[in-house]
Amino acid sequence: MKTNQSRKNTHQHHEKRQENRPHFERKNTAQEAILDKAFPTKRKSSPQQMKPKAEGEKLQKVLARAGQGSRREIEAMIAENRVSVDGKMATLGDRIDVHSGVKVRIDGRIINLQQAQKEMCRVLMYYKPEGELCTRSDPEGRATVFDRLPRLNGARWIAVGRLDINTSGLLLFTTDGELANRLMHPSREVEREYSVRVFGQVDDVMLARLRKGVQLEDGPANFKEIKFTGGVGMNQWYDVTLTEGRNREVRRLWESQGIQVSRLIRIRYGNIQLMKGLPRGGWEEMDLEKVNYLRGLVGLPPETESKLDVTKARRRPKSGQIRKAVKRYTELGKRYKK
Repeated sequence: MKTNQSRKNTHQHHEKRQENRPHFERKNTAQEAILDKAFPTKRKSSPQQMKPKAEGEKLQKVLARAGQGSRREIEAMIAENRVSVDGKMATLGDRIDVHSGVKVRIDGRIINLQQAQKEMCRVLMYYKPEGELCTRSDPEGRATVFDRLPRLNGARWIAVGRLDINTSGLLLFTTDGELANRLMHPSREVEREYSVRVFGQVDDVMLARLRKGVQLEDGPANFKEIKFTGGVGMNQWYDVTLTEGRNREVRRLWESQGIQVSRLIRIRYGNIQLMKGLPRGGWEEMDLEKVNYLRGLVGLPPETESKLDVTKARRRPKSGQIRKAVKRYTELGKRYKK
C-alpha cells in the first residue's frame, strides 16, 4: 500500500507534468472541471459557422437556363460589366433568387426570369457547311452558323461546342444554356465521331499510337476508336471517335503522325447521328425523345413539352424547310466568296 507521503509526491509530480505540457494538451483539474460545469463558457463560432449561407442560384446558371448563352459566355459578359442586378453591376459569384422580383439586365435589356423558368428546352440538329464560322457575328461579314436558324422570341440558340471553319457536319443548338454547358464539359466524356479523309502512308503501328495516345502541345490525346472505311492514296477515309472537343483535335492528332487531313465531317454526337437527307446548311428540330436522351446523358431532368406535334406522324425530312435552307445557303455562299 502507498503511504500518504508517496501519494502526495505522486500528485505533485502529476501537477508538475501538467505545467510542462503545452496548454492545448493539459487536462482540467478536478476544481476546474467543477467550475466549468457550474459556469460553462460560450464557445466562439468558427468563421465558417458565422458566415451566412448564400441564397439562390449562381447568376450565370440562371441566365444560362434562360437561354442567354452558355455559362462561359455569361461569365464573360459579367466580367465585361454587361450584366446588372437591381441596377448594380454584377460580379462573378453573385447569386440570385428568381422568385424574389430581382431585376437582371444584359446590356440594359431586362431579362424575364419568371418566363425563362417556364421556357421549354429545344434542340436543333444542324448540318454545318465548310466556310461558316461558329460565332454570332463576323466583322468581315462572312457567313455564320446562326444565320439560317429559326428566330426565337425571348431566348436564343446556343451552340453545343464548335467546329472550325474548314470542318462540316453535325452541330447541335439548344435554348437551354445549362444543357449546352454540361454537354461541352470534358468531365461528361460525350462521344464525338468524325469521318475524315486523309493523305499519307497510314500503317497499323501508327493507328496503334493514335489509339494509345500521343502528346500534343496542350496535353496527351488519343482516339477512342479508329475504323477504316475505304479508299486509297489521297482518298483514304476513316471514322474516328473521341470524348472531348479540344480545338482542332482530330486534325492535330493526324498531323502529329505526318498525315494530312483534307476533309473532316462530324457525323455523331453521343448517339445522335447526322440525319441522312439533311443538306448542308439545313436544320431539323429534334423530338422530345432525343431531347430527353441528351438531358439524361448529363444528369438533367426530362423535358415534358415539345414544339413538335407528337400526335402527327412527322415527314423526314421536312421538304419545305430544307428547300428554304438550301436556297439561303446558296445566297450566303455567294456572299462568302465575294
